[in-house]
Amino acid sequence: MIRIVIADDHTIMREGLKRILDGAPDIEIAGEATNGFEVLAQVRQGGFDLLLLDLSMPGRSGVDLIRQVRSEAPKLSILILTMHEEEQYAVRAIRAGAQGYLTKESAGTQLVGAIRKVASGRPYISTEVAEQLALNIMAPNEQLLHKQLSDREFEVFSHLVGGKSITEIANGLHLSVKTVSTHKTRIMQKMGMTSLSEMVQYAVAHRLLSPMKA
Repeated sequence: MIRIVIADDHTIMREGLKRILDGAPDIEIAGEATNGFEVLAQVRQGGFDLLLLDLSMPGRSGVDLIRQVRSEAPKLSILILTMHEEEQYAVRAIRAGAQGYLTKESAGTQLVGAIRKVASGRPYISTEVAEQLALNIMAPNEQLLHKQLSDREFEVFSHLVGGKSITEIANGLHLSVKTVSTHKTRIMQKMGMTSLSEMVQYAVAHRLLSPMKA
């Protein structure tokens, strides 16, 4: 029996995932989490085999949360389920310690298989993500501008181009406004940009804008 915890801040999404998994006799829902703090509480409590994790939740989230979970529970399997389709999100998540990456659009047909594969100790990634990982290894210096950003900078960048204010980002990531402003300045310096509109245009051109969550 594969015991899993579903971590997603949307009730409708969690209920939908549970319905998908109802027909799998070897998978049991051991718990749920709606934010990063609840995820860590579940991890510290233990008693499950796999964490099904949304990348974007209130509180601690994204790559930062993956690293924290990995440090506290090195043997716990992590499968990312997200709205982000761009391979760069997957590459960063896998580098942080996730074993699998699945878009919510594919969950209906691929979720059960992905859970079984990751729970057995094997990775679950798309061909595109595997190619991106290989390219990063073979040609690490031939990088697009956004690949020069640190994981935290990339997270802030994603929120900025998604339309969030510095204050909203600070509240969501539990950082100070000054820290987020500093990140924004460094992002623009690294990418050689002088305005938010340039960043948005770049994000659109490279498919870095994630779909809006309801």
